[in-house]
Amino acid sequence: MKKFLLIICAACLLIGGCGENSKAQEVKEAAPVKNSLTVKINGKNFSATLEDNPSAKKFAEMFPLEVDMTELNSNEKYFYLDKNLPSNAVSVGQIHAGDLMLFGSNCLVLFYKNFSTGYSYTRLGKLDNPVDLEKILGAGNVRVIFGR
Repeated sequence: MKKFLLIICAACLLIGGCGENSKAQEVKEAAPVKNSLTVKINGKNFSATLEDNPSAKKFAEMFPLEVDMTELNSNEKYFYLDKNLPSNAVSVGQIHAGDLMLFGSNCLVLFYKNFSTGYSYTRLGKLDNPVDLEKILGAGNVRVIFGR
């Protein structure tokens, strides 16, 4: 009988121990993602995800960053940063609405339309759900805030 009780107690400890680890794992997974950011445009917040590269990491060190972005080509907004970021430009071929890229080493570009391109960019990140981005950005220049 003592062996039976000992086995039951050991089983309860094992089951309880596993439950605690599962809860700890759930909390860990619910923590904010390091590569996430918020892009605020005309009072609307967009969630975005940064690339895992040196350029995006240096860009994130500038947060919070509030800039006046200039309209260009009816498909993008751009801003020249005060300092150069590391760059590794590649021919991207296709631009998607919500792409956040670096042109050269200091030109921050936020695209709001899909199109093909022969230009080379360093990817910084992408808005997770760029619904209505073109409408919210408007036709002219716009103030944009990048932050965590």
